[in-house]
Amino acid sequence: MAMTLRLSDEESAALSMYALEHGRSMQDVARTAIREYVSARVRTRQALLARIVAEDAEALNLLAQ
Repeated sequence: MAMTLRLSDEESAALSMYALEHGRSMQDVARTAIREYVSARVRTRQALLARIVAEDAEALNLLAQ
């Protein structure tokens, strides 16, 4: 799916510089950054949910009855 990503001049310059320094396209860098961001958010959410379940197991069991 195609999309347009609008960046500020500063964001575009930073992305361009990073891509150039690492021998990658701006698109590749942006796509990698999005994948990493989403993956990190999912891992954080899963860790928080696991912590809630572990810390509040007794209360959750009472609610389930």
